[in-house]
Parts: sequence; C-alpha cells; structure tokens
Amino acid sequence: MNPIRRRTFLQATLGTAIAAQAAPPKAGAPAGGLTDVNIHLGQWPFRRLPDDAPAKLAARLRKGGVQQAWAGSFEAILHRDLAAVNDRLARACQQHGPDLFLPVGTLNPAQPGWQDDLQRCIDHHGMKILRLYPNYHSYTLADPAFAKLLETATAKNLVIQIVAQLEDARTQHPQVQVGPVDFKPLPALLQSLPQHRVMILNANRSMTLTALAGTKVWVDIAMLEGVAGIENLLTDWPADRIVFGSHAPFFYWESAQLKLQESDLDEAKLRVLRFGNAQALTSQM
Repeated sequence: MNPIRRRTFLQATLGTAIAAQAAPPKAGAPAGGLTDVNIHLGQWPFRRLPDDAPAKLAARLRKGGVQQAWAGSFEAILHRDLAAVNDRLARACQQHGPDLFLPVGTLNPAQPGWQDDLQRCIDHHGMKILRLYPNYHSYTLADPAFAKLLETATAKNLVIQIVAQLEDARTQHPQVQVGPVDFKPLPALLQSLPQHRVMILNANRSMTLTALAGTKVWVDIAMLEGVAGIENLLTDWPADRIVFGSHAPFFYWESAQLKLQESDLDEAKLRVLRFGNAQALTSQM
C-alpha cells in the first residue's frame, strides 16, 4: 500500500470530513452494503455528539451504505435500571429504523436479577446480541458472575459483545475515570465454551494481541490506529474474525469507512469485513 494515499485523501477531503460528509465507496467494493456492529443510540453522558439523534444517525448510516447497524444504548453505561434502558432502546430502533437498527441489549452480572433481564431481552424484544461494559459496571472478566453470564448467553446462542473501552483515558471526565477492560482471564473461560460468539469492541491492536492471540473471538476496527491499520491487523488476526464497527456517533462514522477505503484488500476480504462475518454470526441464530 502507498502511504501517500491517506495523506492525500485527508488533505483533499478535510473540509467535508469535518462537515461529516460521506466519502465515496472504494472502487470495486462488493455489493451488499455494510453491517456496522458498533453503534449507540441516545446521548453520550458527558457531551453532545453529532448525530446523537437517532433519525440523524440513521440518515448518516444509510447515506454511507449501511444496511444493518447493531445498536446499543449510551444510557446503559450509567443507568442502573437496565431493563428500562433495553425497553427504550427497542422502541427507538423500531421507531427510527426497524429495517436498519438491530437492538443490542445490555446486562450487568454484578446486579441481582440479571437473569430476568436476559430473558426479557429474548422474549420481549427478540434480541440476539448482548453488549457488556465491565469497566463501567464495576466487574472484571475474572468474576464468577461474568463466567455465569457468558455460559448462559452461549447456551442461548447469543452473540456477546464486550466493550474494551469507550474513550481515550485522556478525555474522560475527571470524576469518571474508567480504565480499559483486562482481557487476560477471557481465554481460559472460552476454552470450556467452544460454541461461544464473543466479540470485542473498541480494542486497539495491542490489547487483542497481548491477551487474546490465538483465541477464537471477533474484533471490530473502530479503534485501529495508523496507516494500513486493517492490513497490519490481518498479519496477526484471521480475516474471518474481523468485523466493521464504527463506534458512531462517538466517532465520525466516516473514519471507519476510510479505514476500509485506504486498505489494499482483495474483494473476498472486503466482503467478509464489510458484512459477511457479522451476517454469518446472526444467521446461525
């Protein structure tokens, strides 16, 4: 790959990027649109974000060619009543994009009654995916409660998304300092659950390589940094375990699109990253 491509692109499109205009798709990119596995609805607790209104976010995603967006709720980070959060999320997805947003429920195994919340996600909302925030919900992956949740969700054939981090530590509110998730306990847990569908969101490359090398988990591209980030990840991570995630609206959606656009990938790899791997996960449910 020619590293000049990224600099040239940024110089040519800086104004439109700031205005959050969608970049054109990569020439020859496969048909079928995109599946974005890392979206939040609602308002980030600490500041307003562009496109934090569901209708605006839906319009942005559709403009970029997203056909399905796995949507969690920013409310799930700090609210204690997660059943109510999941209810509101399901209604928002139905109201603003039933053909676009796939609602993703949140549980907290450190709270009593999470089993009831899980069953409600399945029975009332038809949710196929759970999104967990261990660092914000004050438990670790070594806690027995997490192991029980992982076992239960796997038995129910659900995808489990574990959010490694939501923002850089340097930009966090001084009263809410939250470190990244420690993934070292996870490989041992997964050995006894060969049918698991665990996905890590917002991990950088050092996080995945340090703790999860050789582990059958899926990772998204939202927090990959540097030129040729996807190609570098592919030297250590199989293409069938990488998915497209933007972390929008916290990040500009176009930043994830640019990572695909600047990558020198063949059509087969583009297809699985854009939608194939994510669709394969949900099609087995």
